[in-house]
Amino acid sequence: MKLNKFLVMKNSMWIFLFLVFACTQKEVLPPAAILPLPSQVQLDWQGKEMYAFIHFTVNTFTDKEWGYGDENPDIFNPVDFDPNQWAKVLKEAGFKGAILTAKHHDGFCLWPSEFTDHSVKNSNWQNGKGDVVGELKKACDENGLEFGIYLSPWDRNHAEYGRPEYVEYYQNQLNELLDNYGPIFEIWFDGANGGDGYYGGARETRKIDDQVYYKWDEAFKIIKDHNSNTLVRGDARNPLSESRWCGNEKGYMGETNWNMINPDTLLAMGSKRTNGLNTGDINGDIWMPAEVDVSIRPGWFYHETEDTLVKTPDQLFDLYLSSVGRGAPLLLNVTPNRYGLIPEQDIASLQGWKKKIDETFATNRAINAKVEVDSYRGSSEKFDASKLIDENKETYWATDDEVKTGTISLKLKEPTLLNYILIQEYLELGQRVKSFNVEVLQNGKWEQVAQGTTIGFKRILEIEQVRTEQVRINITDSRACPALSNIEIY
Repeated sequence: MKLNKFLVMKNSMWIFLFLVFACTQKEVLPPAAILPLPSQVQLDWQGKEMYAFIHFTVNTFTDKEWGYGDENPDIFNPVDFDPNQWAKVLKEAGFKGAILTAKHHDGFCLWPSEFTDHSVKNSNWQNGKGDVVGELKKACDENGLEFGIYLSPWDRNHAEYGRPEYVEYYQNQLNELLDNYGPIFEIWFDGANGGDGYYGGARETRKIDDQVYYKWDEAFKIIKDHNSNTLVRGDARNPLSESRWCGNEKGYMGETNWNMINPDTLLAMGSKRTNGLNTGDINGDIWMPAEVDVSIRPGWFYHETEDTLVKTPDQLFDLYLSSVGRGAPLLLNVTPNRYGLIPEQDIASLQGWKKKIDETFATNRAINAKVEVDSYRGSSEKFDASKLIDENKETYWATDDEVKTGTISLKLKEPTLLNYILIQEYLELGQRVKSFNVEVLQNGKWEQVAQGTTIGFKRILEIEQVRTEQVRINITDSRACPALSNIEIY
């Protein structure tokens, strides 16, 4: 009896001491976010990584890049039009969505718009009953692709372009597309604004203030009122834009790529703002990640003379590394021909590209590696090294607030040939890393094989192929304590 009482008292004492200890331990809190921050819409959009642009209109039949606006609707006649072929090709190539040029600068509408006669409804194609937008939307839905639209602000056909009446017309068409073809994952606006055109027969040059004339604030509100999850890719000088142009149409993002931008600074730069668009701004006050748009051919529309100039799988892979591999989604333009089909040359290139991506990133050597860090936040397992390789995008390694550097060491199971290092930040807390480098162990010594500035959503570094058993990533500077969510090695 006395023994039982003693054991009870002893156990109670240990429980009491444990509770006292637990109560004295401070909860290790996550790092404070560093502004500006992305919205969930922007994070989801960046996570798509690759989607296709589809340039298709009267220009496909006139062999032009920019139509003048006086084209006869009957010239549009894709006799073998097959949007299911487009969608299947894009899906098999790894794209997550497609953005169609519903209306280009020529003003010809690929849907039977009730607000203009310059559309497919006045073409002999399908006896005036055709609807490219509607049929592609259906094909995307059936093939598991998201659907987006490009609606050119500039219209070289409309008689009222440059006057208030055109802005009303433009908003009517925006509402029409969103009402009839939603949900839309992205709406794409560009910077081609004003110039010479048909303009209802006037055949003159008209100029507008592209920051004021279109009433972008109203247009963006129309979009968000229809679907708050639609991402608006607009002019980076407008703080309401959710994504920005990368500053070129060659297919590359800057090796330094901040997701932040300062619209006022871009306005002041004038025509010299392309570099700012390409690199972003470490001091930017708006979260506006870049998107890389480039065509699989030299032109944006189909031209028979470019059939031998389709980018090769290797060229497309390089574009992937310089866009997605630098934290920016890749919007690759694919061009249906005059029959209304994606050409065989382009399909072969896309298939070869997908095969190269799949083979290159097939086996992540980091998953089974032993990973160690020189420090982690509050010595709490919530932020320890294991979070770098757990394949969970919601967990991350982080350091204490005052620690803005860090070393991550990965020991592989055996010496392995390595070619690529992939790193991702936990962007829900803001973009942080300013510089880093990568080392491998060779003959008992650490040798630097790569270095970089920003990481962002995803950074893929191609290194000279090397056989090693150990890799070390050094974060050498950061805006605040680093927070990394993922490391992969191939």
